[in-house]
Amino acid sequence: MKAITWHGKHDMRCETVPDPEIEHGRDAIIKMSACAICGSDLHFYDGFMPGMESGDIVGHEFMGEVVEVGKDNRKLAVGDRVVVPFTIVCGECDQCRRGNFSVCERSNRNAETAAKMFGHTTAGLFGYSHLTGGYSGGQAEYVRVPFADVGPVKVPDGLSDEDVLFLGDILPTGWQGAKNCDIQPTDTVAIWGAGPVGLFALQSAIIQGAKQVVMIDEVPERLALAQSKGAITINFQEESVVDRLNELTGGKGPEKCIDCVGMEAHAPYGAEHLYDRAKQAVMAETDRPHVLREMIYVCRPGGIISVPGVYGGMVDKIPFGAAMNKSLTFRMGQTHVNKWAGDLLNRVQDGQFDSTFMITHRGSLEDGPDLYKTFRDKKDGCVKVVLTP
Repeated sequence: MKAITWHGKHDMRCETVPDPEIEHGRDAIIKMSACAICGSDLHFYDGFMPGMESGDIVGHEFMGEVVEVGKDNRKLAVGDRVVVPFTIVCGECDQCRRGNFSVCERSNRNAETAAKMFGHTTAGLFGYSHLTGGYSGGQAEYVRVPFADVGPVKVPDGLSDEDVLFLGDILPTGWQGAKNCDIQPTDTVAIWGAGPVGLFALQSAIIQGAKQVVMIDEVPERLALAQSKGAITINFQEESVVDRLNELTGGKGPEKCIDCVGMEAHAPYGAEHLYDRAKQAVMAETDRPHVLREMIYVCRPGGIISVPGVYGGMVDKIPFGAAMNKSLTFRMGQTHVNKWAGDLLNRVQDGQFDSTFMITHRGSLEDGPDLYKTFRDKKDGCVKVVLTP
């Protein structure tokens, strides 16, 4: 079969690789019908994600048709159309029973390695390094899905692939990012990053009742999309984020702040930007935390900071004293996709979410390596890439 594989920083290839096979009775094999390049894929594309190995099949946002099921799988049948959450979950461990699916205790095949890195294991993830299990990803013609009697979400008739594809990651990620904020009708919600996750967080914050939502980015095309969905926008290269947020909130700051950027944050050029770039270049810190610093500084005392953006390791110069003295609450984590998927599927069917407006580029798996670069560089107005076999 054809699949997109990682061979080092900025070296993605579409190659012929062995077809997957059933390895466990609860498995299923999915014939991929659509997949996407996610913003978090850019972290290994840029060489910042530990645990990658040359030849790894990547991709964690995908859907397709069931073509084979294991002998113990009673949920799925050949011919079912499913979206596959990026988190691999057993459904039986203590964390899964609590709804904390992204920290499933059983699905990470390399749990001991993950525990050395993070203190405890996290869930297995598709196509996202050997720290999260080393599972082959979904940017491939066929995918083996472990615990397929738990994770996959069946797609009802009448919905296109593009209507539901993002239920596997970025839609529930944006929803959880907003849900973690406990949004009240009087709240100003500030969102850093007008990429796909940020745009879903914007829609989610409005659905959840925010008074006003402010989007912060530097890419005009993305800010225009955010504005079209009801956001007030700030281009951080053209005006002060702190001054504008204070102006919009009567000097009090936003009650809720959401980081949809993560480890590769950009900042206006200056001493902070150069400091982080230099430290990251020599691996003195792994992640650029400009957004975290800015959120802590500008968030209203007693407010909530939500972090759906991916961080991989160590950050520096975090003003933790400000966070403590301002009584800020932090909520963060990889997304508990199966906690939200059923409700969000109903909301998509009801038309509450526009799931397709951000798709700007489409291509085949063979186009994938070039489209990684287009997406990373935000060329040609690129916001979201969808690939098909």
